[in-house]
Amino acid sequence: MEMQQVLFLVILAGSLYLFISERLRVDVTAMLTLLAMVLAGVLDAREALSGFASEPAIIVAAVFIISGGLAATGITERIGQAVERAAGRTESRAIAVVMLAVAALSSFTHHVMVTAMMLPIVTRFARARGMSASRLLMPMSFAASLGTTLTLVSAPAFLLADNLIERTGSEGLGIFSITPIGLALVALGVVYMLVARWLLPKRFGALGDAGYFRLDRYRTELVVGEGPRWNTRPLSDLQKALGDRFRLLSWTRDGRVRDDLTPASPLINGDILRVEASADALASLHADTGLSLQAIRRYGELATGEGDAQLVQAVIAPGSEFIGRTLRELDFARRFHTVIVGLWRRGEDESPRLAETRLREGDLLVLWGRPSRFAELATHHGFLMLVPFAGEARRRVRAPVALAILAATVLAAATEWLPAPLAFLLGAVAMVASRCVEVDQAYREVDVRIFVMIAGVIPLGIAMEQTGTAQWLASGLLHVVSGWPPLGVLLVMFGVAALLTQILSDAATTVLLGPIAVELAQSLGLPPTPFVVCTALGAVASFLTPIGHHGNLLILGPGQYRFNDFLRIGLPLTAMIAFVSAWMSRWLWLGGPLLPG
Repeated sequence: MEMQQVLFLVILAGSLYLFISERLRVDVTAMLTLLAMVLAGVLDAREALSGFASEPAIIVAAVFIISGGLAATGITERIGQAVERAAGRTESRAIAVVMLAVAALSSFTHHVMVTAMMLPIVTRFARARGMSASRLLMPMSFAASLGTTLTLVSAPAFLLADNLIERTGSEGLGIFSITPIGLALVALGVVYMLVARWLLPKRFGALGDAGYFRLDRYRTELVVGEGPRWNTRPLSDLQKALGDRFRLLSWTRDGRVRDDLTPASPLINGDILRVEASADALASLHADTGLSLQAIRRYGELATGEGDAQLVQAVIAPGSEFIGRTLRELDFARRFHTVIVGLWRRGEDESPRLAETRLREGDLLVLWGRPSRFAELATHHGFLMLVPFAGEARRRVRAPVALAILAATVLAAATEWLPAPLAFLLGAVAMVASRCVEVDQAYREVDVRIFVMIAGVIPLGIAMEQTGTAQWLASGLLHVVSGWPPLGVLLVMFGVAALLTQILSDAATTVLLGPIAVELAQSLGLPPTPFVVCTALGAVASFLTPIGHHGNLLILGPGQYRFNDFLRIGLPLTAMIAFVSAWMSRWLWLGGPLLPG
């Protein structure tokens, strides 16, 4: 063994220790690994920094921004609400609908983002139907990972695999090259969960009520403006734009509550709507140019102070001087130079107007004002706490634009009219330029840790190849699998990746094992594509432990899962996925039969 190989293996061992122990963040470990290889002379500076300009890193960053645009325009929220309606009332139907919907969403977006978005939706659905959330969350998380096998761009592992295949001189993968395998795996996952759902734990309690995830019924009052945005348009248009988390309580016109107005009736300038809305809908209403929050319209000039006005939440404390008094009696705007624009309360409120509501202990007020005034309120004994408002404005009117951008991006990449990195980069820029998502929010959407980690681990694969370590390891593995049929070798590569991905990310696993897969293929005189793809599939679609995928960690607490739940349910599924992946890879790239016999 040469000195370069020894140095590389020492650096690799140190990196594996840091990745497994998590003594440092994964992105910091990746950067330390990169610097160590440069200082040891394993790579030069240009090779070490090549990961930052690599196609996988660019595509991943762009996908995060596109996903942010879909969320900011309310598209992902509407999809979630549609899933809720389609899931019905039986557990088996709910599992099938949730898994198929989540897999479809994950095919073009980041699976962790999809899992995080669907977590409160599925939990709320389970509670409303009297089901155990633990029976739905694990299938949902598994489907999110399986959905990434439907396209090339949804998992960093496949982008890295494509990069490696192209470096061997072989034809790279198209955006839908792995789709046949992905469709088979998603179908297998759904059928397995339906047949073996008796394995899923059934645990209730410990999650509290629906308010645990989000307070979604804020009461507020709106005034229709003069402009054409909503004036003369029917109420149904506004309800459709704001989604299911928006409910009309009363409609006042010319100072009189009108019971004769319907969703088909037109909104008129000056109409006052008393509504219940989710946090996001309330933030969207506040940002809407065609509507005004009644309280801000009447008392906004009294909210003086330094800084830009913003929304915050305050909870009425036990024994507060505010308890039992109406908002009108408090004269909050003049007393505190802050406007009460909304209220959340457990249970019903019969007050005809927000200003006539008598406050109770535990009421949550949404306040609008200047930061300098909030500092005073934060120390007031009448409030239990003062926290930022959780809602984000949804640019729902731009939803068609966001969908068009997504469709154009996928079409440009699929038809190879543009290279995939350029197509997705153009899609991300279009999301920002069309104001589907603000620039600051777009930058926040990018998970820098994943971007830096990918840029840092790509040179590991380059170093493994250049030092001859990949060939050395492949020759050792080749002795083991010598004389094995290609299907057996594919299963071995999947299995090794499936084990290693429990302690490493799918990207790092693919980078480490990909060059070995290439060397094995070349030693067998076969094309490298199926071996590299099987390695990436093993890194992405292995469900042996909760730490194998970040999405599983998200559901661990809410689903009240234990470590052995994943092993008991995931081991048989992973074994079946391994066989299907190897069989389909042999059929696609080695000319093997699709059907046995």
